[in-house]
Amino acid sequence: MKRTWLLGGALALLSSCAPLQGAQKPQLRGLWVDAFGPGFKTPQEVDRLVADARKMNVNVLFAQVGRRGDCYCNRAAMPRTNDPAVPEGFDPLADLLVKAHAQGLQVHAWIITTALWNSAAPPPDPEHAFNTHGPAAQGRANWLTQKKDGLNRAGADWVLDPGHPDAAEYIRNMYASVVKNYDVDGIQFDRVRYPDGSPAGGPLEWGYNPTALERYRAETGAVGTPEPGDSQWAAWRRQQVTNLVRETALAVKAVNPRLSVNAATITYGEAPTTEEGFTHSRPYTEVGQDWLTWVREGYLDVNVMMNYKRDFVPVQAEWFRGWNAFAAQLLRQSPQVAQVSGSAAYLNDQNSSVSQARQALRTGLSGWALYSYRTPDREVNAGRRTQADVWPELSAKFTARTMPFELPAPWPAPAADTLRAVRGSVSGAIPGGREVRLLDACSGEVLDSTFTDGAGRYGFLRVPATQVIVQVGAQRTAAVTIQAGQVVAMPPLALP
Repeated sequence: MKRTWLLGGALALLSSCAPLQGAQKPQLRGLWVDAFGPGFKTPQEVDRLVADARKMNVNVLFAQVGRRGDCYCNRAAMPRTNDPAVPEGFDPLADLLVKAHAQGLQVHAWIITTALWNSAAPPPDPEHAFNTHGPAAQGRANWLTQKKDGLNRAGADWVLDPGHPDAAEYIRNMYASVVKNYDVDGIQFDRVRYPDGSPAGGPLEWGYNPTALERYRAETGAVGTPEPGDSQWAAWRRQQVTNLVRETALAVKAVNPRLSVNAATITYGEAPTTEEGFTHSRPYTEVGQDWLTWVREGYLDVNVMMNYKRDFVPVQAEWFRGWNAFAAQLLRQSPQVAQVSGSAAYLNDQNSSVSQARQALRTGLSGWALYSYRTPDREVNAGRRTQADVWPELSAKFTARTMPFELPAPWPAPAADTLRAVRGSVSGAIPGGREVRLLDACSGEVLDSTFTDGAGRYGFLRVPATQVIVQVGAQRTAAVTIQAGQVVAMPPLALP
């Protein structure tokens, strides 16, 4: 059944609803609900969350179903969480979906993409990936990223290496398993990058997993161990993250083209003013996150910037405005990808959060999101007040007359007819790092290009409505025409 996500009124099928008098234009109003405290861990918490979100005229819940190699659900590739706050047998995601959908709220499955574990005590489940592919694992079985000096822990976290083909496959399957087993409205990547801990502005110091390094040498012909600032090595690592986003997006869209694929993206420091300038930004150089390419190539339906700045600190307020302006520029150039500014309520007072929402929406962005439901202002974050005290106050401010969320607003699912995608794979002695070209079958014009991941996979999500061919080296597929709403699997290509 198709849902229209309009709060405060009866739900109707999109295909049959007449225009509503005075209806608001689509605007994403997101709420991050993390799993590091109360939120949706019991039936009672779910009831309260849904009621609170609806009262604030929120329309999208980013629910953290995957924290570190686990799932707040009972049916996924990751083991069920061992969080003692979750009653035995209770499925938080399933309960949230039923109750949220009944109130017209979307639920997007937010998963920390690369974080694996952060406790000195190992997970009790022997099948948890930390126990099978963590620091005790040897050779290719070890999936952890590390620095050149061998450090394999980023702060308290052990982190999966995007350049390890088996780790990337595991991550892709995490998301795919959730969308196959639950009626979620979308997925959200978080920490889909290399860890923090490199110098501000780079170079990126992570990515030295031995298996990833072997791949890099085989695919590029490089010898020895590259320095962190080596430009070829930096570009290769960024491409591994981009491959991971692309292949997961294709896997999700193959299940349902109307599922939303979005990412919580980094906005460290000063914002760029041009696309070329983005290649010198901290997200690009410091953590290997090239989210500009994800927007250009249509790997995302929604880019949710983690624009976490203090409104009352002048330099941070300027950074906040700068990133909003950059996103608004991207929205004009790539209108198929929504641009949302996410604010850190936990760093701000309530009036500052309202101010930031106003600024983002006046810039012309597609919406605004609040982090987080558990810590709705800095007083709660500091332990001086409780969430239960502050949330009604913040909600009342947002929904008051002339305020950002005064009236309910819809946020539609992605239209299936905007998707035309192909995916495929190559085999050979070195399947990864191969350039793949999408060609116009009639003219031979190169329409787009990408690189295979460590398993030899490739894909394109913005294929024109014409006959196309995929070429890798001297090998070509037959010509195909992709129909709207399709993710077409191309025949495998065997390479020397």
